[in-house]
Amino acid sequence: MKSLWLATLAALAAFAAATASAQQQVGRPADPPFTLPADVEVRQAAILSDGTRLAADLYVRKGAPGKLPVIVLAYGWGGTKASFRAEAAAFAEAGFLAVLFDYRGWGESDGRIVLAEAMPGEKPGGVFTAKVRELREVMDPPAELDDLVNVIHWLQAEPQADPARLGIWGTSFGGGMAVAAAARDRRVKAVHAQMAPLDLRGLDRLGWHDGTMRARGELGWPDPGLVVVSGLKGAPIAEHFLAFSPAAAMNLNPGCALQLVLAGKDELFDIRASIAAYEAFEGTRKNLVVLPDATHYDAYTRARAEVLQLALAWFERQLRP
Repeated sequence: MKSLWLATLAALAAFAAATASAQQQVGRPADPPFTLPADVEVRQAAILSDGTRLAADLYVRKGAPGKLPVIVLAYGWGGTKASFRAEAAAFAEAGFLAVLFDYRGWGESDGRIVLAEAMPGEKPGGVFTAKVRELREVMDPPAELDDLVNVIHWLQAEPQADPARLGIWGTSFGGGMAVAAAARDRRVKAVHAQMAPLDLRGLDRLGWHDGTMRARGELGWPDPGLVVVSGLKGAPIAEHFLAFSPAAAMNLNPGCALQLVLAGKDELFDIRASIAAYEAFEGTRKNLVVLPDATHYDAYTRARAEVLQLALAWFERQLRP
C-alpha cells in the first residue's frame, strides 16, 4: 500500500506540473465573506443524476420577467457551490438565471452508493438488503460530467429558463468539465473556461494500474477528502481519467462559442496544451485571453473581478437575443 501511494503521489505531481516553491501558495485560497445582494433571490432545487440527488441553487434577479438566459457554474477540483456564490449572484444581477450545484458526493449533494459486501444470492423481485458505502469527496470525471449534463436536462423544463440560451461557466478543472459537457450536449451555446487544463494525460499510468487492481478486487475506493494534489481535497479514481479529454472532444460541438482565459504564470499545469486545444477548435466564435502576470489562484483573489467581467461580457454577447 505504501508503494502504491508513493506511485500515486508521483503521478499526481506529474499531472499538476507543480513547480512551485515551498513559499508559493498551496491549495485554493479561502473565500472572502459573501453577502447576497438585495436584488437577488435564491431558490433551492433537487436534481436527480443517475438516481442520486444533487443539491442546486438557482440565483435570479428579483422580479425578472419571462424566460431568462441560463449560466450553469462548474467549479474545480475539490470545490463546492458555496465558493462561487459571488459569481452566481453577479450573473443574476446581470439578468441571467445562474445555477450552482454540488457534484455527487460533495457539499450538500448525496453520494454514489456502492456495495460494501457481497450481494445476497436471493433477491426476490429485485429487492434486497445489503451493506453499502456512500462515495464522498473523490474526483471522478465521468460522474461529474454526467451530473453537469443532467443539470442541463433538468433545466429544459425549468419555467424561468430559456433552454435555447444556455451557457456554462467553468473554473480550473471545472473549465475542462464545461468544455466536455458542451461537446457532449449541443444545447450548450456558450462556454467561458478559466484557468482550465484541457489535456489531462498525467494520470494515465496510475489509471491503468488502479483500474487493473480495482477490476480484480484488490483495491478499494479512496477515503473521503484525501489531500493528494496541490493541497486540494479529493483523491482521484485514476482509471476514470483515462477517457476524459476535453481537448479531444471539443470539436463535437463547433457551434458552441468558446472563451478560454488562462494564467500566464499558472503553477498547476502547462498552459501550452490548453492553447493548442483552443487553436485546434474548429468553431468560429472563440476568444483566447492570457493574463500574463496571473497565477492559477489569482482567479479567486486579485484577478477575480477581471475574469468575472470577461465572463459577463462573453455571455452578454453570446446569449442575448
